[in-house]
This record gives sequence, C-alpha cells and structure tokens, in this order.
Amino acid sequence: MVLEKTKVIDGRDHLLGRLASIVAKELLAGQKIVIVRCDEMTVSGSLVRNRVKYAQFRKKRMNTNPTRGPFHFKSPAMMVWRTIRGMVHQKTARGQEALSRLSTFDGIPQPYDKQTRVVVPAAIRAIRIKPGRHYTVLGTLADSIGWKHKDLLERLESKRKAESKEHYEQKKAKAALRRKAEEACAGELTKVNEVLAAAGY
Repeated sequence: MVLEKTKVIDGRDHLLGRLASIVAKELLAGQKIVIVRCDEMTVSGSLVRNRVKYAQFRKKRMNTNPTRGPFHFKSPAMMVWRTIRGMVHQKTARGQEALSRLSTFDGIPQPYDKQTRVVVPAAIRAIRIKPGRHYTVLGTLADSIGWKHKDLLERLESKRKAESKEHYEQKKAKAALRRKAEEACAGELTKVNEVLAAAGY
C-alpha cells in the first residue's frame, strides 16, 4: 500500500460502519486521514430506530461516578471519531498513534475546501444498501438528541458553496480564454517551428 501525504475523505452519503472499518485499517497502516462532512454520513435504519438505539447507548454510565465516563458525544464528527476509536484498539500504543492520524469535521472547513477530496466506493450508501431501505443522516440524528449547531453549519456550508461556485466559474472562464489563445496562435507557432527546423535548431 502506497501512503499518501494526507487523504481527505468526503463523508457525504457514506455508511458510518463501512467507512469507519476501512479508515481504521488505513490508520493502523500509517495513513493520515481527514474526514469532512461527517454530518452528512448515514447509518442504516429509520430515525426512530436509531434514536432509540442511541438513547440506550447514552444510558450506559459508570455506576459510582458518572463524571468519569463513558462519554457520549452529540456532534456527528465526534460520533464518527468515537466509532473509529473502537476499531483501532486504542488502549495500545499502536492504536493511540493510529488515532492521532485521524481528524473528523462537520462541514468542510479551511484548508480542506481547497483540497482534492475522495470517496470510498465500498462504503457508499447507494451501493451498499438496497433502494427503498430506511436510513438516517447523522446530522439529523445529532440534532434530534441535542446537537445545537445544525443551523450554523448550514449557513457556513451555503456560504462555502457560493464561493466555490464563483471560483469554479472563474477557473472555467480562464481555461476557455487560454484555449482560445492557443487556437489563435497555433498557425503562427507552426510557422516558427518550420523556420527553426530549417535553420537546424
């Protein structure tokens, strides 16, 4: 396996467990990974079912001193982080090092909005579960259990998308101008090349 510098994965429409297992293996192999748009990742099953499961999970606590844990996170990025933590054997030194190579984010913060993002086909919901099956978006689940930043994230994402679209339009216009200039100069360049070839260059 060839390690890249840092792999940025777009979590949108990926299944949580499938993606987490693949990411855990890569982290243990030494790959640095950043997962963005964790709020748009999905888990199979309806919202009602997943809310009941998460409520049962949140009831688990230390009997004598609940402040010592376990800690149940409400933000989607931390839900993803905790899921992966359970797959890297984090009580060993190797597991801790693997976990230090992982970053998870809700939305796409800077500088990752300017970097190339990849998807993991083996974890995409449309490929892994049958059409018509129920699924839950992590951001919706988190919002229903008390996560308070859904509206803020939507505002920031709409702003980012507007800026990204503007940048893309400028890039497209620049590429069209370059292509036009190359076509206009093609004849002249051919003549120059012929003269240089005749002169022995």
